[in-house]
Amino acid sequence: MLKKRDLHECYSLYNLMIDPMVFPYVRYKCQSYEEYLFITKQLIVEEEQETSISRTILNEMGHPIGTVDLYNIVNKTGFLATWIGTPYFGKGYNQRAKKSIFAELFLQHNIETVFMKIRKQNIRSKKAVEKLQYVKLANDTSPEIYESINSTDKIYDLYHVERLSFLASYHDMQYVVAT
Repeated sequence: MLKKRDLHECYSLYNLMIDPMVFPYVRYKCQSYEEYLFITKQLIVEEEQETSISRTILNEMGHPIGTVDLYNIVNKTGFLATWIGTPYFGKGYNQRAKKSIFAELFLQHNIETVFMKIRKQNIRSKKAVEKLQYVKLANDTSPEIYESINSTDKIYDLYHVERLSFLASYHDMQYVVAT
């Protein structure tokens, strides 16, 4: 369901990203296909430099439907940004993509904490992330980060996933699947 980013999928992803239901919530608000191509090239370079991890989300047919990125990786911590195209809303892709990226981050990379900032008015994303038992609201537990993402206005809620919390949940999921 996730794959490393490549330039071949940019046209499909750009067309999904510019949808008015998606565009306000994406991290890189590219105004043209060429700009989106440039940003994707930058993300690929950042991954080589180990400052980000960027994946394309695929549907069952292997078509690109969105992206998930861990960015600003510093001291085994980073911020997660996810978007999915409108035709794929409400079909469980967001939850599966997050489970997949968390498994990769915590099992294959040396990540300890993942933060997510979600706009308070983005009810769809808040509901999706709150369904994941290992995700915790961090507005009060990480006040310095909460203040830094809301330096002018309080427009974001802050969530986090700790490695140990995810792994405990992950092992419980593996146990249920095996039995």
